[in-house]
Parts: sequence; C-alpha cells; structure tokens
Amino acid sequence: MTYRNRLTILVSLIAVLTLTYAASFIFSPENRNEKSSLYTWLDPKIEGRIDRIVISAGDPNLIMNDFPDMVFPGFEDILSSFDIELLKKGNQWFVLHNGQEYPARQYRIEDFIKIFTTRSPWPVRSANASSHSRFGLDGSASKRISIYSENTVLLDLLLGNEDNGGKEIYVRKNNQNEVRSGENIASAFLTGSVTSWYELRLFPEIEADVSGVQRVSVYRENETQVFSRQNREWVVSGFEIASPNQVQIENYIHAVLNAEGDDFINYVKTDDPALDYDRIVIEFGDGSVKTIRISAANEVNKRIANVRSGGNSEYVYSIPLWTAVRILRDASSFELQ
Repeated sequence: MTYRNRLTILVSLIAVLTLTYAASFIFSPENRNEKSSLYTWLDPKIEGRIDRIVISAGDPNLIMNDFPDMVFPGFEDILSSFDIELLKKGNQWFVLHNGQEYPARQYRIEDFIKIFTTRSPWPVRSANASSHSRFGLDGSASKRISIYSENTVLLDLLLGNEDNGGKEIYVRKNNQNEVRSGENIASAFLTGSVTSWYELRLFPEIEADVSGVQRVSVYRENETQVFSRQNREWVVSGFEIASPNQVQIENYIHAVLNAEGDDFINYVKTDDPALDYDRIVIEFGDGSVKTIRISAANEVNKRIANVRSGGNSEYVYSIPLWTAVRILRDASSFELQ
C-alpha cells in the first residue's frame, strides 16, 4: 500500500469519527430534552406594550378557607397590603400603593419583565391538576403575577413552591394544568417589601453629576455652609476653616446628589413648616435651583425630607440616620488634615 493510499484511509477515518461524535452530540436525548425545555412565557415583541403589572400575595378568600386558624379581624386588609401594582404612564413606571402613586425603579421593572420574555429552560414537570397542591400551585397561597396591556391580560401566572435546593420554582399559567419549573429569579423580586420597587432617590440619576453644580448652601440651626465653584476649586464661606479639603467637599456634594430615602410617607404634607428645620440649596450651571427641606430628627433618629424645584414636589421621603449624617456634616469635616 502506497503512502498516498494510507494517508487517504487515515483522513477518511478521522472524518468518519468526527461526524460520528458530532451526530452523537446533536441527536443525543439529553440535548434534545434540553432544547425542548426552552420556553418563553411572553413574546418579547409585545414587551413594549406592557403598561400594568399586578403582583398578589394570594387570594384572601381561598387562604381564609384553607387556613382558618390564621384568620383574625383585619387579616384580609393586611394580606392585600402586600399586593403591588405597577403602572406605566408614557415611558415612566409608577407604584400604586394604598391609593397613592409613587415613582418606580425603572431598571428593576425592566429586569423583572425580562424573566418572562427571555427564552430559558422551563421543563414541564406535570400536566395533571392533581399535582398542583404538591407544587404549591393550587391557587390559595400561590403568588400571582398578572401582566396587562390596555386592560388585556397578556400573562397570568401562579408561582408555587421552590425545589429542595431553592434554586428552582414551580410555575403554571392560571386556569391551565401544565406545571413548569425554572431558575428561581422571580422570588428575589417578590420577597421584598413594596419599598424595593420605589425610586427613592431625591434627585434623578441624570442630575447626579457634580460637574453641573455651581453652588451648594447648607442652612442649619446654628450654622451656614456655602460651597461655591470657582474655576476648578471649591471656595467655602459662612464658616471658617484654614484649608478646605477639595476631595471631601467633592465627595460631600456627590453624596447629596445621590441621597436616597428609605420610604415615601403621606402623613406629612409638602407645605408642612416642620420640613424647614434644615435646608440644602443646590444651584446648577443651567440656572436651575433645587432645595432639600429637612425636618428635625424624630424619636428613632429619622428625618423627613421634601425636594422643591420651582414649586413643591409632591413626594415626602423618610430619611434614615446614616443618610442624614452624610448630607448634614459638621464644618470641621471639610478641614484638610
């Protein structure tokens, strides 16, 4: 046998083995099962049409029937307080809670919707109604997610138990028997309080650029601090320090622009004089002025704040102690050590 013939046979064997290996991978049962488990709950093409999302803790009537020992006066009202309704107006999402609308965290809602519009492994675990109770999908204690477009239901899901490792969750469409399981991402969105959906920044992120600020004036009970931009440095007035720490001043203004509350409150009106205990006035290079009005600390060291820009803002924020400490600092903290 010549060298050329031997080489031809060897190359042919390699080609056959390569094709055999590729075919075993492509047509393997495991691979076919993995492909067949890929599923999309909601067509991504209609994602932009979504304008309302309702997240329910469970049906109060069914829970009261299934767990009568848990029922007490006011139980239904307490359970309904865990329900979350998200509304889209124009391009802005809002949280509707206790009859009030509050700005929502846009990215959080977009990430939540992606769970249902992204093609992911959601294998079928059962098609029998008799299995619903075992998976926590009998409709009583199940969490429910309803997604709408102009009052038309696009998706109505029940979320049941997690698997033993907590990595997957069992899900089915309402009024359908088929049960699927998939990565337990949704629970991270459902287990927090309604405040996790709130946009609690005092200033929109787009306005949180220190380079756009020309002056910050802080009016406190016994002290006034003014930081004015001159060329590339900050000049202080209203208080005396030998050597202003430019880095500390820059960090302070950044903290003010990125300050967040920990909740919205509705028991204090925006025109309440209690909000004028301390004030921080920010003047921007475009001529706009915004004022943070802050109350005195309450019995748990929290403060209440409102942001005024031209007219009154309609939102009043609860400010935690650590945030108040960052935006209301002693003059000595700006001294270069």
